Amino acid sequence: MDTTAAYNDRVVRQFTIMTVVWGIVGMLVGVIIAAQLLWPALNFDTPWFTYSRLRPLHTNAVIFAFGGSALFATSYYVVQRTCGVRLISDRLAAFTFWGWQVVILGAVVTLPFGFTQSKEYAELIWPLDVLIAVVWVAYAAVFFGTILRRQAKHIYVANWFYGAFIVAVAMLHIVNSLAIPTSLTQSYPIYAGAVDAMVQWWYGHNAVGFFLTAGFLGMMYYFVPKQAGRPIYSYRLSVVHFWALISTYMWAGPHHLHWTALPEWAQSVGMVFSLILLAPSWGGMINGIMTLSGAWHKLRDDPIIRFLVVSLSFYGMSTFEGPMMAIRTVNALSHYTDWTIGHVHSGALGWVAFITIGSVYMLVPRLFNREQMYSVPLINVHFWVATIGVVLYIASMWISGVMQGLMWRAVNNDGTLTYSFIESIAATYPYYAVRLLGGVLFFAGMLIMAYNVWRTIRPAEAAAPAVAPAANA
Repeated sequence: MDTTAAYNDRVVRQFTIMTVVWGIVGMLVGVIIAAQLLWPALNFDTPWFTYSRLRPLHTNAVIFAFGGSALFATSYYVVQRTCGVRLISDRLAAFTFWGWQVVILGAVVTLPFGFTQSKEYAELIWPLDVLIAVVWVAYAAVFFGTILRRQAKHIYVANWFYGAFIVAVAMLHIVNSLAIPTSLTQSYPIYAGAVDAMVQWWYGHNAVGFFLTAGFLGMMYYFVPKQAGRPIYSYRLSVVHFWALISTYMWAGPHHLHWTALPEWAQSVGMVFSLILLAPSWGGMINGIMTLSGAWHKLRDDPIIRFLVVSLSFYGMSTFEGPMMAIRTVNALSHYTDWTIGHVHSGALGWVAFITIGSVYMLVPRLFNREQMYSVPLINVHFWVATIGVVLYIASMWISGVMQGLMWRAVNNDGTLTYSFIESIAATYPYYAVRLLGGVLFFAGMLIMAYNVWRTIRPAEAAAPAVAPAANA
């Protein structure tokens, strides 16, 4: 008997496949713009192919298309298994899938043609913002409606993280996107000046805090124990981790506005709460890694576990680096430099992408009734290619960023700048080449995963094992 028959896995399969597809698209655009920084002529003097148009397409594709599809897929999978019930509405679930794909395709069309609100991580024009809000309300109805129908009295901690991510992102998106439309493609925000900047980075940092952290921690709290075959190391710590994280993250956004017109007291609030965040973040990382207590040998044999555990290591590293960069004196060196780019990608590639890739490798065989992935050795190859790619990427950006910061603040005895800006740009070229190499390796890993997934789910592979036993019999 198929024990998954009671669950709606169709929508999970759809989002899982699109996670792989959008991952390839997002990483490919990232490789293209990395190459453009090294060879600017690669924009071919075409407006819609310039760095300024493709860069927001890259961020939206990686965060909302790749990461968002993974969060939809895993949350729908996890909430059904931990609650013991089917999703409350198959139609609403299907609407969230198709609605989200329309949003992403809308971004693919509008951003290269220059239709943008020019807000970091919130570039999409107002009609797409409205559609996002509608899809998100439907998502909340499906998720929380399923929890209300649960068979188990207890709500597993992964669902707390998913739930916080859904509620917080709805609030952040709606408040930050409030605008007065002037045409189908243009609008003016209701905020102005420093208030607009403050609201934007309240949104921007908490998009990181809830979309790219809380949601993926929900993923971690289900898939790491499941793959390790061990209970979570400390359930009490997981609850403390949840409440500490969501109560402090909301206040950290102003650290993005150090050395700006934002009042200094607001900058200080952001800095203090960023430092406080170190404690719950590392508590969660330790909880995830220590779940392998008694099962450390699996790191030698199971590349999926490697993806999951290394993602936690990058999570710990990024959540240490972030609070340090939020200190005003450190930020004086790092602000506007490639150090910030290295930090962002250690979290986005090392934490978000790795935990997603590990979860996809776990999900695909279960969703398509296969014993395992088509090729476990290919998963191992993917792991090492991706890991080397991430290390090359972030190390080159760290070195480049610190160098830029030091060059920009260097002065001669008479108070004039030691280096011109273009000299600092020229000095970064070797590091841009290393970053491009790292990006190419990571993109190659995504292609390896796509091939492995395709060979796993295609009908011919499913039929082959069934024929062999019959012949032997």
